[in-house]
Amino acid sequence: MYKRVLLKLSGEALAGDGQALDAKTLRRLAKELKRIQESGVELAIVVGGGNFIRGKMMAEMGMNRAQADYMGMLGTVINALAVQNALEQEGVDTRVQTAVEMQKVAEPYILRRALRHLEKGRIVIFGAGTGSPYFSTDTTAALRASEIGADVILMAKNGVDGVYDSDPKKNPDAKKFQELSYMDVLNKGLQVMDSTAISMCMDNDIDLVVFNMNEEGNIEKAVKGEADGTVISKSAQVTA
Repeated sequence: MYKRVLLKLSGEALAGDGQALDAKTLRRLAKELKRIQESGVELAIVVGGGNFIRGKMMAEMGMNRAQADYMGMLGTVINALAVQNALEQEGVDTRVQTAVEMQKVAEPYILRRALRHLEKGRIVIFGAGTGSPYFSTDTTAALRASEIGADVILMAKNGVDGVYDSDPKKNPDAKKFQELSYMDVLNKGLQVMDSTAISMCMDNDIDLVVFNMNEEGNIEKAVKGEADGTVISKSAQVTA
């Protein structure tokens, strides 16, 4: 079992039934995260904002990219507060820290404070990305995992149970990889994370586990190293 984990949650995974946020999904997630926290694992979370807005997509529609990215950052803060609320309703001590200061809403991101929260058994949720436009929440996950010294990044995907050689939704013969190295991901152009995030994980030797979060219990399995997903590391051999 990993000791300190950075969980990257997709914003879309929190949505449901045409709503940007689904109360049932949040409750299920909170109960599972509570069990993980009670097992003694130090847990930090980076949440995306794709259920509200994607900066890159808005930029492609003609919006100023920096402005669009700031809107995306605000979307991640809404999600962070929703996850915090769900966890606190389960009795779990949780702190939200944002890279863009909004002190009436959350703490500012301060590394030493984040580490202290983790050591005290609190769950820490990082919102507002890196605080700078042009960086994805995948890059935020790689950056925060490096800063807090996480053992692994758990990439909780919405309905996708690992990394495939092509889109499994479009190609029924797509092959799933069990293990990959970071260089394989970059060389094959696999859409796991953007190249900035992958390079940062590789440079800091942080393992990455890609799995489907929609199946109940999968996050717990991933924390124990038992998830049916894809493990990406510096030295892994390609196995399909």
